[in-house]
Amino acid sequence: MGVGPGDELITVPNTFIATSETITQAGGTIRFVDIDEATMTLDPAALAAAITPRTVGIVPVHLYGQPADMDPILAVAARHGLWVVEDAAQAHGATYKGRPAGSLGALAAFSFYPGKNLGACGEAGATVGNDPARLDVVRQLREHGQAKKYYHDSEGYNGRLDAIQAAFLRIKLRHLPAWTDGRRRAATWYREALADVAEVHLPTEARYARHSYHLFVIRAERRDALQAHLTQEQIGTGLHYPRPLHLQNAYRGMGLRKGAFPITERTAATCLSLPMFPEITESQVARVADAIRRFYR
Repeated sequence: MGVGPGDELITVPNTFIATSETITQAGGTIRFVDIDEATMTLDPAALAAAITPRTVGIVPVHLYGQPADMDPILAVAARHGLWVVEDAAQAHGATYKGRPAGSLGALAAFSFYPGKNLGACGEAGATVGNDPARLDVVRQLREHGQAKKYYHDSEGYNGRLDAIQAAFLRIKLRHLPAWTDGRRRAATWYREALADVAEVHLPTEARYARHSYHLFVIRAERRDALQAHLTQEQIGTGLHYPRPLHLQNAYRGMGLRKGAFPITERTAATCLSLPMFPEITESQVARVADAIRRFYR
């Protein structure tokens, strides 16, 4: 994308550090903005207020399988002459107003880490886009900057997806729609089972989105105690993510303190990922919900 020293790229602090690592490793400067409380994705209003003369691009994150609100994001980008690259690492099978997540920006990145909705048997990922020139640059960078074998137009990386992983993914890809339906069915069961638990805030499916539920993340009062209770009940849970990026030691040099992004910080303090996979049964969901209900009695 032509990122250089001093160029600012806007993203959210409520994500895995891989999102922001790509910015600094490309030579850019991170500028965080807060999230929308309902969707837990980039807040377009906060984005518009964060643009500076140094801003060159925006990296919205389709978190947990929920697409960011791309139309206003793209409108802000167009107004200021910025590019948009989607972090679609958790958004396999998700759609925004009927369009697949990852098809809306200049480029998009998908992860095929084994735990993803479409996962390889090891580390893997892909970049997609509609701009042949940019994709040619990606192809060169993934293979040490080669334009052809042993002819290097630039330095690059060894980022090739090996053939055995591609073969696994090709087989699994045909099952992705059914797996997405299974996750969405489980999300419905969770909503029905936990709808009247006042201490639990259930994830919202945005009106513009078809959520793919890579994760089913509730926000819960007394989150840590609830997680401990579920562990005692032999129910596995996760925290995605317990410390926002702006409060990580890795970004101490940015000078951001607690309170800088209050919605992100509230989410980090209350989020809890419940068991979610395509084959989960209604009775298993009911067992999780029952354990949560007993905790809050």
